[in-house]
Amino acid sequence: MKSVQLVAQRCLEVREMAMPPEPGPGEVLVRVRAVGVCGSDLHWYLEGAIGPLQAVYPQVLGHEPSGEVVAVGRGVTGLHAGQRVAIEPALTCGECEWCRAGRHNNCVTSVFMSTPQLPGLFREYALVPAHNAVPLPEAMSFSQATVIEPLAVILHIMELTPIRLGDTVAVMGAGPIGLLTATVARICGASRVFIADKVPHRLQLARDMGVDVAVDVCSESMRDAVMDHTHGRGVDVVLDAAAKPDTVATGLRIARLGGRFVMIGIPSEPGLPMDWHSAMGRELSIHTVKRSNHNDREAIALLAAGRIPQALVTHRLPLEETPRAFEMLADYADGVGKIVIEIP
Repeated sequence: MKSVQLVAQRCLEVREMAMPPEPGPGEVLVRVRAVGVCGSDLHWYLEGAIGPLQAVYPQVLGHEPSGEVVAVGRGVTGLHAGQRVAIEPALTCGECEWCRAGRHNNCVTSVFMSTPQLPGLFREYALVPAHNAVPLPEAMSFSQATVIEPLAVILHIMELTPIRLGDTVAVMGAGPIGLLTATVARICGASRVFIADKVPHRLQLARDMGVDVAVDVCSESMRDAVMDHTHGRGVDVVLDAAAKPDTVATGLRIARLGGRFVMIGIPSEPGLPMDWHSAMGRELSIHTVKRSNHNDREAIALLAAGRIPQALVTHRLPLEETPRAFEMLADYADGVGKIVIEIP
């Protein structure tokens, strides 16, 4: 089968790889039909690592997939050949302390697709545990379904740090995750949503998706904008989807006294600095997030209800053009927002 493999830093190639075997007990074989390109995929591509975890070449990326079931193994119920599904990319044990406590994203034996642990989904077929295949509504396109995984991450953040009716919210970074975060903040009842970025077309996309104040940090001050609109109070919640030294520093300064700061983005720097004195002086609550926690069904419900603007996906490219997709994202080219790789 065809796949796209990361063979070196900034180098993706279309290569053949072996077909998965027939599904065993409790497994399903899925033909992949669409995969979203995630910011973490871009970290592997640009940096050859995520934090201390180094890429192992060749490596298949992609963990925002949808497709259709080709075959089911013995004992599988509720799924059948031809059924359209999304795939949850984290394979968890279901038996450890954290799985039993309902914190599956912290499973001690979790294996995540698109890392050196397990190939990702920029390929034609995948064999997965049946409970990792989530049925899709008939009206939902494969492209739309690729948003389920990143949206589920944002919904898990809302479990950890709820946005309350009337809260003011600032989002640092207007990439796909930042845009989804801003959208969900509005759904949760935020009274005003600010977003900051350095790329003009991303900021325009944010405005088109309903953000109240979009700040170009190349020419404007996010801190001045927030303090002006909140009369010097600051925002209730800051969500950092960029994870850069300047976004963290600004985020800590624009949070109100007793406010909340959430780190969503993956830092490129091995030791991302944080001004702890500023955080402690405001008695801020600081939270991190690790993937999603079985939030895919809620994500499907929001997408099916039309609550997530489809403008988020700006480009759809075939599997063979995956290398070009990564080049576009790395260069912020052609007004790119979110790219979906389609496999007809």
